[in-house]
Amino acid sequence: MSLDASLKSGGGLSRHRNVLTRAERIAKLAENGEFDTEQDNPLGIRKVGNRKLVTGKSSKKKKEAE
Repeated sequence: MSLDASLKSGGGLSRHRNVLTRAERIAKLAENGEFDTEQDNPLGIRKVGNRKLVTGKSSKKKKEAE
């Protein structure tokens, strides 16, 4: 009997996730200076966008320019 693709372990968490854990949100806000780990309450923090940046294909333009 085969194993369903959604149940296989491995690189499942290596893909991009839009939803961050609380610890990841705190780290991202602290990095931007919007959260003070000493004074601010970690409960009820605001949502943080986690966008995956996709760059355009510019390799042809670079090759033609050279």
